[in-house]
Amino acid sequence: MKFGIADYGMNVWDGGAFDLESRLLGLKSIGYEGLERLRGASEADAVHKAALFRRLGMDFATVSGPEPAATIEWTAAFGKSYVWTMVSGKDFDTFCRQVNTQVEACHRWGIRVGLHNHLGSLVESQAELEEFLSRCPDCGLILDTAHLAAADGDPVDIVRKYAGRLVAVHLKDWLVTNPDIGLDRWPQRGRFCELGAGNIGLDNAAVMEALVDAGYDGWILVEHDTHLQDPLKDLAISRQYLRDAGF
Repeated sequence: MKFGIADYGMNVWDGGAFDLESRLLGLKSIGYEGLERLRGASEADAVHKAALFRRLGMDFATVSGPEPAATIEWTAAFGKSYVWTMVSGKDFDTFCRQVNTQVEACHRWGIRVGLHNHLGSLVESQAELEEFLSRCPDCGLILDTAHLAAADGDPVDIVRKYAGRLVAVHLKDWLVTNPDIGLDRWPQRGRFCELGAGNIGLDNAAVMEALVDAGYDGWILVEHDTHLQDPLKDLAISRQYLRDAGF
């Protein structure tokens, strides 16, 4: 396995991604091996950033380009294995149909598509996730443990049932701060936090053990959507959580 960061929360805290080298060096210093996405504005920019990752001894899981075709082609060119779903169907049937079209396009480039389950999306609950996986049998899964657990799903069960569909895993935890607010207003109900600091009974160590049992050997991407202090402090706590669990 490789341990990296999905850096959305870092961008929120900093106000943007301004200095890739400093970010990578900071993450390397606390035990991470890379970022989920290399974001390229142009071919030259993507090549420059890929060279920077390599020079620093860091890696990335996938590529995000300025439009879908570039994202797919550049991900394939850099020898990476998956891209996120990139469709915008407004209802479940349309979304599944469009994802299957994207899957076919990516197959021609030798890469997979991964669905990221997310609160407030068409694939929020475990039932919705399993229905999606049934309707899109060739699509992979970027399992987000906290988004699923916050919707009363069971990430360990999903790993055991669908290990072969996993293209990446987002490890995160969820802290309910306003229990009287419903899940339909999830950003006000709680926040994502460092591993082990949640209060919904999510056992990410058990998820990791299930991944090992299933033979998963891909990226484990820690993500904090909301930081209340320097992100490196939060991310170091999460890395220590994983070390304490034997990873």
